[in-house]
Amino acid sequence: MLEITASWEGGYRCRVPIRGFEVLVDEPATVTGGTDTGPTPTELLLASLGACFTLALAHVARKRGRELPDLRVRVRGAYRGAGFDRIVVEATSSEPELVRSVLDQAIRSSYVSNTVRGQPEIEYRVEPAVASHGQGPPPRPR
Repeated sequence: MLEITASWEGGYRCRVPIRGFEVLVDEPATVTGGTDTGPTPTELLLASLGACFTLALAHVARKRGRELPDLRVRVRGAYRGAGFDRIVVEATSSEPELVRSVLDQAIRSSYVSNTVRGQPEIEYRVEPAVASHGQGPPPRPR
């Protein structure tokens, strides 16, 4: 199982360490509490979908001994309420026939595409925080 932890930093900002990287997530300054120091969660969702599908297309083409050096994938999401009701994934390349020929296999091998399309069960839990050295709130005076 893959695990990611997001830590709130105030306002609408959080920090997400991932392996040796760190992602800051925020809302635009036009949203009260947002400071525009990072992409929004929905932008990251579309970015994950686009990045994963780009890699899947390149992977399948490479397995066939071909390269797609100018491959680009654009992802657009149409909001409906608090979510997307339509997502469009568009690949462009100077080799459109090659992209078309690998498309179905790339769709099947894209983890993020499969997850979004499959609508996985999401379980939400609440656990008490455990304070440790230098982390968590200070002890309350008695």
